[in-house]
Amino acid sequence: MPSQKNRTGIIYHSDYLKHDTGLHPENKERLISTVSYLKKKGMLDKLDLIKPRKAELQELQYIHHREYIEKVRRSSEIELQLDPDTILSKDSYEVAMLAAGGAITAVDAVLDNVENSFALVRPPGHHATPGRGMGFCLFNNVAIAARHAQKKGLKRVLIVDWDVHHGNGTQEAFYDDPSVLYFSTHQFPHYPGTGWMDEVGKGEGIGYNINVPLPAGTDDAGFVTAFEEILLPAALEFSPDIVMISAGFDACAGDGLAGMKMSTQGFAVLASIVKSIAKDSCDGKLAAVLEGGYNIVLLPEAIAYVLEVFSGKEPLRKDESTLSQQSRDRLEEVKKVQSRFWHVR
Repeated sequence: MPSQKNRTGIIYHSDYLKHDTGLHPENKERLISTVSYLKKKGMLDKLDLIKPRKAELQELQYIHHREYIEKVRRSSEIELQLDPDTILSKDSYEVAMLAAGGAITAVDAVLDNVENSFALVRPPGHHATPGRGMGFCLFNNVAIAARHAQKKGLKRVLIVDWDVHHGNGTQEAFYDDPSVLYFSTHQFPHYPGTGWMDEVGKGEGIGYNINVPLPAGTDDAGFVTAFEEILLPAALEFSPDIVMISAGFDACAGDGLAGMKMSTQGFAVLASIVKSIAKDSCDGKLAAVLEGGYNIVLLPEAIAYVLEVFSGKEPLRKDESTLSQQSRDRLEEVKKVQSRFWHVR
């Protein structure tokens, strides 16, 4: 088979629609609308469509306690919610295993035959801690896939989380681990209440957790500046063997579940910065996993912009000089904290 290393892989399965949440914000229409939009734009023909496999029990246990995994299985059987936000239907356990497996497949695809990949999965994962599901999340897809990458011989993993909510589960999974650098931009204060700038890791992992808690109303300029002035220097210094993205799109203006002002095109700029890190550090090894994003008009558009960048298109840059003083002050605070660990500008 000829090399496809210049191609972008997209991981998807129609079984992701079987996680039945009814009228919940995290529902199957998120993926239906995205796939339909990508088809309409003619993008699916230009991507390598890759079928995911289910994660195995031992792979879920890279991150999650066996007792918790069993709780999800039993709760799914009787359609018992994990909490008021986190709904389970009879197929949810199997679909959640397929979502975790989709993230694993995204890593394997990058290692085997594509340049980069995007796992179009649900349910999302970054709020799921080792022992608890919450915030629409059952298993922590990106964390499981990061450990899978390490099992395949990659030592250092960078996880970039641009979802509007802090990935408390991912942070908890790697909080004392210097082999995984976790970087998160998120609205603060906001659900789940974690992610302040002084949460920098513990033990051997001190310094390997970078939180950028941004004020409500932050737009493209705030996010892009955070990526250029904090993520970029720290990530290049860390020098990952693979880069992963917790790709949530709920920071879009008009998303409804938060109060940020990102444009859909803004995510293309973020993607280009992360892609440049992967290119400079690890021969372009980059795998993204879908997290949030609940406006079914904005979500497909934002994903399409990211996939265009993954496929080689340069993003349209806006003028970052519009950065608000409130955002500038917050970024300077974060840099002061992180300058203990990294050469941030």
